[in-house]
Amino acid sequence: MNETRTVAAVDLGAESGRVAAVSFDGSALTLEVAHRFSHGPRERGGVLRWDLDTLNRGVRDGLAVLDAGADPIISVGVDTWGVDYALRTADGGLVDEPTCYRDPRQLDGMAAAVKEVGAAGLYLATGVQLIPINTIFGLVSDVREHPHRLAAAHGLLMMPDLFHHLLSGAVTSEYTIASTTGALDMSTGRWATGLLEQLGVPTRLLPEVVEPGTELGPLRGEHTGALRGCRVIVPAAHDTASAVVAAPLRAPGSIFISSGTWSLVGVETDRPWITEDARAANLTNEGGYAGTIRLLSNVMGLWLLQECRRQWAAEGHVDEGRELSYPRIAELAAAEPGLVSLVDPDFTGFLAPGDMPGRIRDYCARSGQPVPAGIGAVARCVIDSLALGYRRVIESVVAITGGAPPAVHIVGGGSGHTLLCQLTADATGLPVYAGPVEATALGNAAVQLAALGELAGLTDIRAVVSASARTAEYIPRPGQDWASAAERLAELIRAETTSRSQRCVTEESQ
Repeated sequence: MNETRTVAAVDLGAESGRVAAVSFDGSALTLEVAHRFSHGPRERGGVLRWDLDTLNRGVRDGLAVLDAGADPIISVGVDTWGVDYALRTADGGLVDEPTCYRDPRQLDGMAAAVKEVGAAGLYLATGVQLIPINTIFGLVSDVREHPHRLAAAHGLLMMPDLFHHLLSGAVTSEYTIASTTGALDMSTGRWATGLLEQLGVPTRLLPEVVEPGTELGPLRGEHTGALRGCRVIVPAAHDTASAVVAAPLRAPGSIFISSGTWSLVGVETDRPWITEDARAANLTNEGGYAGTIRLLSNVMGLWLLQECRRQWAAEGHVDEGRELSYPRIAELAAAEPGLVSLVDPDFTGFLAPGDMPGRIRDYCARSGQPVPAGIGAVARCVIDSLALGYRRVIESVVAITGGAPPAVHIVGGGSGHTLLCQLTADATGLPVYAGPVEATALGNAAVQLAALGELAGLTDIRAVVSASARTAEYIPRPGQDWASAAERLAELIRAETTSRSQRCVTEESQ
């Protein structure tokens, strides 16, 4: 009989965090969440920053719950969202609180980098898509607008690396999270020092890059219970990388969608695709577990609904005296006709926090579409647009790789959104398999267990996850003309791109 082994998975998303105990009995994984907490960025000193105190307290509280438990915890690992970073001082402190990728300074940093190096130069040096949230654009903003930050810094730590440092004292950068920066050469797996030097970013700040599964040492602190003797093992520290580890892909070439605040849509490959065609399609190459590459694109994701829900709550919209739940919003959306109004989910005007329903209505009005009035109509516009956004990325991936995907696998929080899953099947014409919801925490734990010798690698991990978690199946339905809707969305994006280019030319001439 196999002895049950338990590890701790700390999973920090851009809206909430969780600390879970994941046990493996030799055939299946069992996940029990010890602690959940909410968090978010807030403005300080005119800059949108992460509340590090809340994050750190949430992690510590979760570990304290585990320490008080009965089952020994062998190891702990942390995954987080990508791109954001902290600057470490020589004495082990931080220069300031980490800035958030949604801060407008990222847009200015991207514009400056493109002017200096060119869009093609950035892509060919890294293989990473041109998107304002990339770490490198925050660093360029630091160079140009906040040089005191870099002058005071002794080193740079991505968000999961920061927590691994706090837990173990180690100073490293895990490969999958480093691959989200736009500062790592995906063809070599090394920092793109030539590009960074050209942009004025001091390369002395860059830590050693380590592979997922690397052990960093013992867990710091006084632990008298289940955490006594616990080790810190780096998982696939980018939350998407961990989610894809646990995606029970049924066949090679299957499309994955890691659906949460962001939706990351792509395919797992054995090499990076750094070509002009991939650049034109704005596809990114991100590092995965066990030597894999994820060729994908970011779609704005459930952030749109999260911000809508926040605004509706602020306006006093309730359901039976309580704040509107996501299932209730989906129910209202399902009652509305589909494909009436569409938005580009990746429109930069949707990136920052604020009145998202108002921005969506403004977008529809400017583009000559019916303006969604009620909650259900706005939500249906978002969900239809996300499904079409997924279709658009899948078509780009197929065009680049030449593959014919047999199915779509949705993991993460969005896998529980039945309307979005069904509309994704309808929009793509592919069967959709949804689940597990907790894929990120499961993938995080599975990499730790593999490092401990309990699992044999990626194939074994996915077989165990398949045996451990249920998935729901959605079959494409006939009826609505998704091809025409996809062309409508493409025309909206072309018109917005043209308008933006004209504004830039006008501003430069003034």
